[in-house]
Formats: sequence, C-alpha cells, structure tokens
Amino acid sequence: MQGIQRKVIYITLYELIAIAIATTGLALLSDSGMGHASVAAVAASAIAVAWNLVYNTLFERWEARQVKRGRSLLRRAVHAIGFEGGLVVTLVPLFAWWLNISLWQAFVLDLGLIAFFLLYTFVFNLVFDRVFGLPASAQPVPHGA
Repeated sequence: MQGIQRKVIYITLYELIAIAIATTGLALLSDSGMGHASVAAVAASAIAVAWNLVYNTLFERWEARQVKRGRSLLRRAVHAIGFEGGLVVTLVPLFAWWLNISLWQAFVLDLGLIAFFLLYTFVFNLVFDRVFGLPASAQPVPHGA
C-alpha cells in the first residue's frame, strides 16, 4: 500500500490507538473519569495533528532558505525539540484547565506523554511497516535496475 491511502490509514490507526492509551493514562494520572480524560486526549490529538502540519510547513520553509542543505543530527534534534516545545506550550495549559490540575502537574503529565510517544511511535512504525510493508521511498532498489 502506497501514497495517500497509506498516509490516511497510518494517521487514523496511529491517532485512534494513541487516544485510547492516552485517555487511560490521563484518567489514571489525573484522577479524572475516562469520559473527561477522553475529551483531553481527543483535543490533544487534534492539536498535535494540526501543529504537525503547521510546524512542519514552517520548518520546511525555513529549511529551504538555509545555505547548508540536508538533515544533520543537530537539525533533526532542533526540529524535534521545536515540535515538542510547541505541544508543551499548548497542551500544558489545556490539561491544567480541563483536568483541573496545577500547571506543574500538567507539565509532569505532559512529560510522561512525551516519553510514552517516543516509544509508542517507534513501536507503531515498526509494526505498521511489517503489516503494510515499507513505503516506496524506503524499499530497496532491485538489482539490475
């Protein structure tokens, strides 16, 4: 499976599983009910998807104007820190307000989510690629081609 179909299935599965897990974690860690926590998880998911689109568009515009091309480890680290930093700035106040917890508790909760998503993203991508195959950009070039 390739192209837009692959992307739609990837995003849909990724976010549905993430919402289910995040809802449980938010409910347990904030003493909120599952219904209340699920609203926070869905909102966080929607914010993350929208932020991903905006942030990557802006980052790629900035990147295109750089003299040095490519994606070094430093540039990748700056990209990841900027993306996560934007989510922290947005999600911490949202969690504090919606879950009725302090900003500090919301920040610690968000740090837990960041740690979870690092592992979750790695495992999800590994399983997704095994189930649906590699995207065309990652498939080996056949010998003699």
